[in-house]
Amino acid sequence: MICDLMDKLAQILGQGLPNSFYPLPQQAIGVGNAFEGWSPRAQDLVYRVLVPLSPPPGHAFHLELATAGTLQRNFSVRVELLCTCTREQLGEGMLYFLHYPEEELGRKQEPSLLHTLCTGGYLDVEKTVHWFYRFLRVAWLLLPQSHHWCLMLQPSSRSCKVQLSRDEESFTAEMIFGVWQGGSDIFVGSQPTEAGIPSTTWLETYAVAEAKFFRHISRQAPQDSWHCKCLQLLTRCLMGVGFSSYALKTVVMHLLSTVPLTQWHRGHFQQRLMDILKYLHCSLQTKQLHHFVTGNDRFPLEISLPSHFWLAQPPNLFQHLASNRDAHVKAMQEYVRLLHQ
Repeated sequence: MICDLMDKLAQILGQGLPNSFYPLPQQAIGVGNAFEGWSPRAQDLVYRVLVPLSPPPGHAFHLELATAGTLQRNFSVRVELLCTCTREQLGEGMLYFLHYPEEELGRKQEPSLLHTLCTGGYLDVEKTVHWFYRFLRVAWLLLPQSHHWCLMLQPSSRSCKVQLSRDEESFTAEMIFGVWQGGSDIFVGSQPTEAGIPSTTWLETYAVAEAKFFRHISRQAPQDSWHCKCLQLLTRCLMGVGFSSYALKTVVMHLLSTVPLTQWHRGHFQQRLMDILKYLHCSLQTKQLHHFVTGNDRFPLEISLPSHFWLAQPPNLFQHLASNRDAHVKAMQEYVRLLHQ
């Protein structure tokens, strides 16, 4: 329903703003545990979708690496105005952003993206989110879902959160905006992060590639595969324990690439749980857990990655444990708590 809702919003946006120069939302992609099939608890369920943004006519997006050598690289999205003179001569109605005086442009057309959602020439996450919130308030009334569902906006600076409810039923959705990295399944996204990050910073995200990996596994595995139930159960046990669910998910993805998929059905459930815990324990002892997508020669070829990903050194998700003895001691204690759970 959320993906269908986003597709309809994109259609309304294209029809309602034909002469404006805002980003163009593309087909939404379901990401995260709700779409991967292992959300631990129904009451915590959030349907997250990544909405790719394409540049409007006469504009181009260029990714500029802001920080390297970290677990999650940061980028800026520089917006460039393109010369459309040739297209205009061909009768496609493109406008001369680069060659007309600004006063004349102001009389004849809507402002360029540089003058609406950018800061210093870079696409601004917060401006983009606020723009979409304003659009959503109006567009919702044009959707058939508005006759049966009540929409409540939950303001957020780096993503668009909504709650849909009717009678006793309700659910939460979060829309994250993304820009393609070289046409691959790796994006730079607007996902929330720590406070104080500049609004022109976009974070590299592997969420689409990982969601496609889980769909790939579901197609290859027998129908009675319990790989998602293993992850669901252990993630539920993590409630109150300091481990991140992403570390546990990374362990399971590594094991799904090495343990035959025929050995993940119900009869092997207990053994697979033990495999996951042993892998996690070994990773804690060595203070090393390799990122699953980057530098992994077992990653399915059908999922598109930038060429440099295949040869890159995979980041160590437990690097902080290697440099901080207190953090390592605490992580080992939390592992014991997880076993007790």
